[in-house]
Amino acid sequence: MAPASSGELTDAGAITRLTPTSVLDLWSRTYNTQGKPDWSHIFPYYHPDIVFQDSVQRLQGIDSFTAMCKRLTDRCEQLQMDLGNVLQDGNVIMMDWKMTMMFRRAPSTPIYGCTRLTLHEDGRIIEQRDYYDLWGDIINGIPRIRGAYRRFMARYFG
Repeated sequence: MAPASSGELTDAGAITRLTPTSVLDLWSRTYNTQGKPDWSHIFPYYHPDIVFQDSVQRLQGIDSFTAMCKRLTDRCEQLQMDLGNVLQDGNVIMMDWKMTMMFRRAPSTPIYGCTRLTLHEDGRIIEQRDYYDLWGDIINGIPRIRGAYRRFMARYFG
């Protein structure tokens, strides 16, 4: 058996440490350009005690995390993610991305964000924090509301 390169599962089911290159490869395979995402090949990289947090929710445990991924898949007709930079500093890997969600009765909606993955001592992801401006990106795609939203944000925050 050949040794697994960093970030791949070995024949014994153990994983080796994730790197920016392996994260880029794994996440690129998760989100295809046609259809729904398939996270099954990256779930083994998550620690059973994973803490996931984004702008909407905070979840603890692999069962809650996989259920959230299934809900997202069920809600979207199609989901695509384009990865940008993937960087690592110690046990933290950061990546920026553009996620485009396509729903049955709405236009496709791009959301721009970044993800921070914190690695446990055993190499698995113990924490994932996603950062994005959900409402700003969605409102920016609605023609009649976009201008008022931009004026409001400029007046009070810019």
